[in-house]
Amino acid sequence: MRRGSGDREPAAGREAERVGLDAGAAGEPEREAPEEPREERAPGRPRAAREGDASAVPPPPAPPAPARARGLRLHREAAGKGRGCGRSSGNPADELRPPRPVTVDSSKARTSLGALKISIRQLRWKEFPFGRRLPCDIYWHGVSFHDNDIFSGQVNKFPGMTEMVRKITLSRAVRIMQNLFPEEYNFYPRSWILPDEFQLFVAQVRMVKDGDPSWKPTFIVKPDGGCQGDGIYLIKDPSDIRLAGTLQSRPAVVQEYICKPLLIDKLKFDIRLYVLLKSLDPLEIYIAKDGLSRFCTEPYQEPSPKNLHHVFMHLTNYSLNIHSGNFVHSDSTSTGSKRTFSSILCRLSSKGVDIKKVWSDIISLVIKTVIALTPELKVFYQSDIPAGRPGPTCFQILGFDILLMKNLKPILLEVNANPSMRIEHEQELSPGVFENVPSLVDEEVKVAVIRDTLRLMDPLKNKREKHFPDIYMDRKHRFLPVSDRMSSSKLQLSEISIVRSQPHKKPLAGKEGEGPSDCEPAGASDTNPNPEAHLPSICLKQVFPKYAKQFNYLRLVDRMANLFIRFLGIKGSMKLGPTGFRTFIRNCKLSSSSLSMAAVDILYIDITRRWNSMTLDQRDSGMCLQAFVEAFFYLAQRKFKMLPLHEQVASLVDLCEYHLSLLDERRLVCGRSSRAGGRAPGSSTPQGATRSAQQADGHPPCCTDSARKSSGPRRALS
Repeated sequence: MRRGSGDREPAAGREAERVGLDAGAAGEPEREAPEEPREERAPGRPRAAREGDASAVPPPPAPPAPARARGLRLHREAAGKGRGCGRSSGNPADELRPPRPVTVDSSKARTSLGALKISIRQLRWKEFPFGRRLPCDIYWHGVSFHDNDIFSGQVNKFPGMTEMVRKITLSRAVRIMQNLFPEEYNFYPRSWILPDEFQLFVAQVRMVKDGDPSWKPTFIVKPDGGCQGDGIYLIKDPSDIRLAGTLQSRPAVVQEYICKPLLIDKLKFDIRLYVLLKSLDPLEIYIAKDGLSRFCTEPYQEPSPKNLHHVFMHLTNYSLNIHSGNFVHSDSTSTGSKRTFSSILCRLSSKGVDIKKVWSDIISLVIKTVIALTPELKVFYQSDIPAGRPGPTCFQILGFDILLMKNLKPILLEVNANPSMRIEHEQELSPGVFENVPSLVDEEVKVAVIRDTLRLMDPLKNKREKHFPDIYMDRKHRFLPVSDRMSSSKLQLSEISIVRSQPHKKPLAGKEGEGPSDCEPAGASDTNPNPEAHLPSICLKQVFPKYAKQFNYLRLVDRMANLFIRFLGIKGSMKLGPTGFRTFIRNCKLSSSSLSMAAVDILYIDITRRWNSMTLDQRDSGMCLQAFVEAFFYLAQRKFKMLPLHEQVASLVDLCEYHLSLLDERRLVCGRSSRAGGRAPGSSTPQGATRSAQQADGHPPCCTDSARKSSGPRRALS
């Protein structure tokens, strides 16, 4: 056991935060003990600059080898006398001592650093603000998965997420789902990709106008890589699109503009909800019980040629409206230009709105959107972290921007891979002179999201539950109600509708403004050994797999992605080569007299060439997932005619999975037989393999219950 690992924990006060935390001495897992002698033999190594240890206190000198051996021998003898107590020293306090604190590398946190520091302090974990030579439990990145080279632990970004939620990629992913389930995915505005679909956009708008001369639409143009409202503008006619100059180098998405939004105080607003993607396979989704509402700063009017350029009227982006003279900073959660979503729900409830129905629709929107994104995310994931190679596990907080229409139907505006987690805003003291001012509204929502995300991802949670089984067994009864924040009638709206972070009681001793962990060592407590006893209930609610039975039938493209990944062949590849596509056709027995292998090759070449021409990245050649999905749709329509598209696709997926399962079973039986009988797999065919081969040559039932499953109304999701 490492000497001093549990007794030399430094106090977590402001001084500790200022100078950095111990870089690997305290709270380390016992498996790292062999590295300690090497560190002690090199006392001159500048560890502080490398590990975030500004206070370079040298470790105590190592005892002579005989003394160390004698100490180990005595320790073994003591352990042998009391085996029933494990590694207990006989002190009751040692038996209650919790596991080491979780370690977090925050060196790449960037703008989320402020909220992350508060969260780590509240959890009484150990932060490494300058990185660390030894592995950390959690790595918090500010931008992308590739901010650091990580081979273990957990990282708060998925590979490929930034690319997946770009406006063009998101629109394509949702469009695939709209083709399969048009009624289920009508929460996303109709979109066209520029410049590739400009002529299609012009033709479709002209056709609708010819059929209905009274139709006077408004469209919004959004640059693909834009953020914070940059480059967004409104148009009334396709001819108004700014084609000159940047459209080729900076593609865009044009969408139908929502002309009838819900207004509060005559102002348009949107909702920023925080969604935790805890796991990709199996899929786990959590939604924060509170979010932010960002308001425009000019009274709303329906678009007209006179007001199309009034960005403070039509665009809800905080980064734009903060520059308006009408922007109101407020410490209240229910007033100002940025408010909590729970305050909006309270106001709607007072007017008789069914809040449970609103939340049910929002939960459905979030789950369906994530289902649309996960297929290609799986391809990115296996490319960066191939199966069988060392790598971290991933999770990520996403920012969903949602607009409520006048009839309270939620509309998805966009998804942000890196939602702002800043808990302060800039205030201009004098012309050109700014200072950062804390934002209580941001802090209340964002700190709770980050803190409770860390709690859900806690890698040592199982160890703590073993230490405190009685405490963790009935946790839901430990927390005080939030009745001090709102009336009981408002609390009964929905279990997910309104939850706010509880204010932390200040300790009796210590400086003003310090959290509980500022006055006592990490993991220590005078009255309760449970490190989470002082925390409020978790603000994140699981919505998947909780509601998986109601949404699993939508995961057809996810099953296609599994087929695609199976035939990629080369680990780390993201595109399917012609050999892999032919193997897919052959193994799934999709070729026939009407679809020869030569026709399969032509299909591969045509679709792959067209999709590669639409992508800017030409480094890799081959068939991407979206091209594979198009080819799959074509094969399904050929094989299963006279059915709706989603039933055709479901039937073909079932057929492919059936043949591949028979193939896997046949290989398994042959392998077992060859090992048992000492003969080659092809020397004789076992009876089971013969039956499997005969079944594979037949025609299994194609349309299963999953293909026929109704997409009718479902129960409320709150």
